[in-house]
Amino acid sequence: MTHKPQIKIPATYMRGGTSKGVFFRLKDLPEACQSPGEARDKLLLRVIGSPDPYQKQIDGMGGATSSTSKTVILAEPTQPDHDVDYLFGQVSIDKPFVDWSGNCGNLTAAVGAFAINSGFVAKDRIHENGTCTVRIWQANIKKTIVAHVPITNGEVQETGDFELDGVTFPAAEVQVEFMDPADGEGSMFPTGNLVDDLEVPGVGTLKATMINAGIPTIFVNAEDIGYKGTELQDDINSDPAALARFETIRAHGAVKMGLIQNIEEAANRQHTPKVAFVAKPSDYVSSSGKRIGAGDVDVLVRALSMGKLHHAMMGTAAVAIATASAVPGTLVNLAAGGGDRTHVTFGHPSGTLRVGAEAKEVNGQWTATKAIMSRSARVLMEGWVRVPGNTF
Repeated sequence: MTHKPQIKIPATYMRGGTSKGVFFRLKDLPEACQSPGEARDKLLLRVIGSPDPYQKQIDGMGGATSSTSKTVILAEPTQPDHDVDYLFGQVSIDKPFVDWSGNCGNLTAAVGAFAINSGFVAKDRIHENGTCTVRIWQANIKKTIVAHVPITNGEVQETGDFELDGVTFPAAEVQVEFMDPADGEGSMFPTGNLVDDLEVPGVGTLKATMINAGIPTIFVNAEDIGYKGTELQDDINSDPAALARFETIRAHGAVKMGLIQNIEEAANRQHTPKVAFVAKPSDYVSSSGKRIGAGDVDVLVRALSMGKLHHAMMGTAAVAIATASAVPGTLVNLAAGGGDRTHVTFGHPSGTLRVGAEAKEVNGQWTATKAIMSRSARVLMEGWVRVPGNTF
């Protein structure tokens, strides 16, 4: 039996925020994979090592978590006054599909550096020392994101002393601005309400804030589902019944938000929406052993991604948290003490994160104008990734 040899494709393995992913330039992909479709999906699945019934991704670049089963494709900008197009693919671990329905906010911090290193940013805009502003078109959600990347001696500065809970080692700070992060095609609150009664069979009727800012997210109160908001990953992920309940909540919320027509469709849309639970501040010990005091945060938030409790917080969900906190009357805002605010510091399983957000009400409709946060990023490995020649 003859087997085709492996092919190699230029790629870079990067950490961005609390995520890792394999980065490609569109022009470096095999011709059949330069357009959206089955060939591209098959390639990315094989690169990451999915679908894997063992859920380990041993035969690929994935790390067997939602935070590390990610791919990024950068291309020449399709929009004026932008430097690069950024397309994100969330690769399922145990199923044969790539979810293109949303963005990865954490990896956005790495997009700026990759764009500079890959020649997407004009050299006359890269100062010898200082900060380079990279104008990113997020192609999944059709939004502008601006990354402020530190530059030293004409090159991206990756090392530094900026610490990010959920990341072991310090690095250089990258400031990321999510411009007009609310859904441009509809209301930021798809149901028209700041708080809804969400009927979930087998769970009950829950108060829920459903928002589309950064990424579609369903927020519920921790106490309404039997939690305190101080839970760590194992408290949730070791409980199959709890995970099933969260997926049921997510599916019914997705229908109410108009993202899917029926709950069965949720299985093929794992990346969005997210589901999260919030609580008033309380003391807890983070997953690293760091003590978080009630006075250190405004609100506690725990969020699930791809069916599991996230070890820290997704960057896009952080945008949703900050935006919801800026709108008086949402569950996030109420848990944070209510009132007007332009930023929020929330506690997550790995520690804390501060995010700024601006929201305004115009003609009875709320919209977000900007959300901003600090992340870090660095290249972990660069060269070629290899896949069997019969992959696609």
